[in-house]
Amino acid sequence: MLIRKSRRPLSWTSAALAAWLALAGCDDPVPVPVRVVVVTMFERGADEGDEPGEFQFWKERRNLDQRFAFPHSHHDLYYNADSQILGMVTGVGTAKSATATMALGLDPRFDLRQAYWLVAGIAGIDPEDASVGSAVWSAYLVDGDLGYEIDAREIPEDWDFGFFARRTRFPFDPNRPEPRGEMFLINASLRDWAYGLTKDLELPDSAQLAAHRSLYVEHPNARRPPFVTRGGHIAAMTFWHGALMNDWANAYVRYWSGGETDFVTSAMEDTGTYQAITYLHEAGRVDRDRFMVLRTGSNHTMPPPGITAAENLLRENEGYSGMRASLEALYIVGGTVIDELLSDWPRYSVEVPGAEAQSANR
Repeated sequence: MLIRKSRRPLSWTSAALAAWLALAGCDDPVPVPVRVVVVTMFERGADEGDEPGEFQFWKERRNLDQRFAFPHSHHDLYYNADSQILGMVTGVGTAKSATATMALGLDPRFDLRQAYWLVAGIAGIDPEDASVGSAVWSAYLVDGDLGYEIDAREIPEDWDFGFFARRTRFPFDPNRPEPRGEMFLINASLRDWAYGLTKDLELPDSAQLAAHRSLYVEHPNARRPPFVTRGGHIAAMTFWHGALMNDWANAYVRYWSGGETDFVTSAMEDTGTYQAITYLHEAGRVDRDRFMVLRTGSNHTMPPPGITAAENLLRENEGYSGMRASLEALYIVGGTVIDELLSDWPRYSVEVPGAEAQSANR
C-alpha cells in the first residue's frame, strides 16, 4: 500500500480524533454533530483578548475552544462539544463567503443536516430605517453586483441610475425576469420567529452613539436608540456610500422583492453564503430552511446634512462610530435565538420554528 505523506497537519486535533474514534468504535471518525453554525466574516486581530471583530465575542463567550484546522478556507473553525456550536470566519467578500461555506458544508468531519446557520455580521444601515447599533433580521437578500452598468455621465436623460438588472432593457423594467442569483428569499417564517423573540431586547447605547444620532436631523429612525427590526439586505463587493447610492439601493431592493421590502442593511457576503447553502441543500448536506441573516448597523450608508459623501466615507475609514455597539448587539440578539434553539433541542432539531406559518402561506 502506498501511503502519501501530507505536508499539512491533520485537520482533526489529536484529542478530538481520539475521542470520536473511541465513540465510533471503528477506524472512521463519526461526524461531529452541529446544532448551530455562527457565520462571521472577519476578525480584526487575534481571536481573543484584543480589539474584537465579528468572531471574538462568540469564541470567548460561547467557549468555542476546540479547534479544527481548516486549511482549505480562510480561518480555522472552533467548536464547543457541550453546546455543539461551531464558529467560522469566512473572510470578507462574496467569493470568500461562498467558498468557505461550501468547504464547510462538504467537510466530512461535520454533520450539518440539522444545523441552524446564523450569519452574524455588521453592516451599513439606512438612516431612513434605523439607527447605528440597531439589529436587522432579513429574508430578502439582493445582489448588488450582478447586473448591467453604464457610467452615470453617459446614461439616457430619463434614467435615474446607470445600474440595472440583467435581461432587462432599462432600470426597473416592469418585465422583471425571474432571479438567477440577483435575489434570494430565505425562510421568512424563521426570520419572523427570530424577530418575535428579540424585538423587545434592549441594545447597547452610549453617549458616542447619541452624539452620532443627533446629526441625522432629517431621519427620525436614525435618532432612535438602537432597536431590533426587519428589512431587506443588499450585498455588493463595492463599498458604496452617499444619498444617491442609498436611493439606488432602496429602489433596487424594492424592485427585486416586488415591493415587499426596501433596503435597510448593506454588506458584501450574504448572497454568496446563501448560494452555497442552496447547493448544499440540494446535495443533502444542509437544510436551507434553517438559515438566518442578522446584521447590525456599524455605520450609516449616507452622511448627515452638512457633510459630503466623500468626507463621510473617508471619516468612516478611520473607524465606524458604532463598531463596538454593533458587535455587542450581534451577540445579544443572535445569542437570544441560539439560546432558545438549544433550550429545546429535541423539538427544534426536527421542527423548524415558524414552520406552521410557512405551511399556511404555501
